Amino acid sequence: MTDTAGGTAGKVTIKGLAERLGMSKASVSYALNGQPGVSDATRARVLALAAELGWYASSSARALSQSRSDAVGIVLARSPEEVGSESFYMNVLAGIEAVLSDHDMNLMLRMVAPGPEPRRDLGVYRRWAGERRVDGVIVFDHTVDDPRPSMLAALGMPHVLVGAAVDAEPSAFGANTTVDQGRDAGTVMEALHRLGHRHVAYVSGPQRLTHEAARAAGVHAHAARLGMTAAVSHSNYAADDGAKATIAVVAGVVPGSALFPTALVYGNDLMAMGGLRALKQLGLAVPGQVSVLSWDDSILCQLGSPSVAALARNTMDLGRRSAQLLLEAVAGHHCANAAMPAGVLQVRETLAGVLP
Repeated sequence: MTDTAGGTAGKVTIKGLAERLGMSKASVSYALNGQPGVSDATRARVLALAAELGWYASSSARALSQSRSDAVGIVLARSPEEVGSESFYMNVLAGIEAVLSDHDMNLMLRMVAPGPEPRRDLGVYRRWAGERRVDGVIVFDHTVDDPRPSMLAALGMPHVLVGAAVDAEPSAFGANTTVDQGRDAGTVMEALHRLGHRHVAYVSGPQRLTHEAARAAGVHAHAARLGMTAAVSHSNYAADDGAKATIAVVAGVVPGSALFPTALVYGNDLMAMGGLRALKQLGLAVPGQVSVLSWDDSILCQLGSPSVAALARNTMDLGRRSAQLLLEAVAGHHCANAAMPAGVLQVRETLAGVLP
């Protein structure tokens, strides 16, 4: 524990606080750092005087004394431009930061360019663990055969998977927030079926992502159950990629034929906006000939022209719950997974029945 800290009138020291209160330096240090060894009344006296004098404990010294960094880490294998343009990340990060702020914890966010093996994000996790830079990590974009959970467990690093599959098992190092993608796929497909759509296309994000694999499986399963057919086209989470995938799906297919999708569902809002633009360029009426639906809602969908139907999910709450689970794991508690509520379909101008 350091003996000095910044104050409002010069330097205020633990020694100075102890002299004013007639206590030992050790008792004052215990009280300031929330350690046992002093009564509640004594702790209250010390904290009251410290607040009055503008004393703040050195965060580095406090972390050293508690073997904690008071920081949570997130590594995103995405470019800053991608992260900044996706409402999903902004909302989830806002929810995470809200919880960390309430607990006086810091967030370390690192973005590394995605690329072929070896994965650059793995080195960041190892370095953080070796340097004890963070107390735990929140993991995004879980992939098929993802090496991170087992690696983090081997490092003894508490971690939480954001939006994991419903059958993801909690580990000794943390639980997960889970999303039932199959249930949400049912919400989407049943709504389209009620409107008369019988052949749909799902323009998904990268198929290596487990949540996209689960969505595609759900779309196919519910289509079969409802007597529908579905095509899946894998793309990337960008407007231009959504446009290109849309052209690949509908170009050259005669509207009204059995192979023409009367509804297109997109993996996120940016892809949906790109797809809407491409459909307009192809001369297809939305929603007259094609309905459009986004799996993520955002201000882009709400203000689009026409406004885009979407599956609304409380992504800020997803961030909050993920952060709360991680803090429980950091504290040494074993928790169950936190299941997120079902998405709610927002019916807007791009969603309509099939014209006769």
